[in-house]
Amino acid sequence: MRLCAVIPSYRHVSALPALTHELRAHVESIIIVDDGNAEPERAALEALRSPGIEVLRLEQNSGKGAAMITGFRRAIELGFTHALQIDADGQHDVADVPKFTKAARENPKALICGQAVYDESVPKSRKIGRYVTHFWVWIETASFDIYDSMCGFRLYPLALVERVIKHNSIGARMDFDTEMAVHMHWRGAPIVNIPTKVIYPPGNVSNFEMLADNVRISLMHTRLFLQSPFRLLWKIVAYR
Repeated sequence: MRLCAVIPSYRHVSALPALTHELRAHVESIIIVDDGNAEPERAALEALRSPGIEVLRLEQNSGKGAAMITGFRRAIELGFTHALQIDADGQHDVADVPKFTKAARENPKALICGQAVYDESVPKSRKIGRYVTHFWVWIETASFDIYDSMCGFRLYPLALVERVIKHNSIGARMDFDTEMAVHMHWRGAPIVNIPTKVIYPPGNVSNFEMLADNVRISLMHTRLFLQSPFRLLWKIVAYR
């Protein structure tokens, strides 16, 4: 297994020096995708370039999903077999990375999904919204396999990722995490769920746009729901 980390970054840079330092103990390389940051964030990201840390630049803010897909394509180009997705703002616990890598080594074709365990810092509106998405994902996959489709801490098998992003239009913004997980499941990826602590750091600036992203997520579930009967039938035929 050749493992890299892909980190999308928009307006979140202060936690990255410590985050990348900790990650270097667990991954071969780190790909940071600058999602159209202005100064001084752009310069701060450029300053992180070093052996083992690459910074890709999107000139316009295109969204988390677009940044992740850019990072995936670079990881595939570099010959990595797996990519760890982790947020740039320090929400995720790097100490749990060995749990993800162990699970991936035991099942290299699986999507290793973080299952968020929150403390009191999580906004109630976000927590309730997640349960709505969980419900729809269970319907779209006709299973309870994916415990948390919205957690942005996960480890992907890149061979299957390459097929998903080649043949499907995946949400470019906050609809990315859920849509990607459902498509991976439809294509036969085993799902391994890893409980992991997720915090909302003090002073953290959220990139979630309450109205626009909730509309995107609602449209995404409409797309997935309408596709699901055909996708599930194909999964039964192709992967039985």
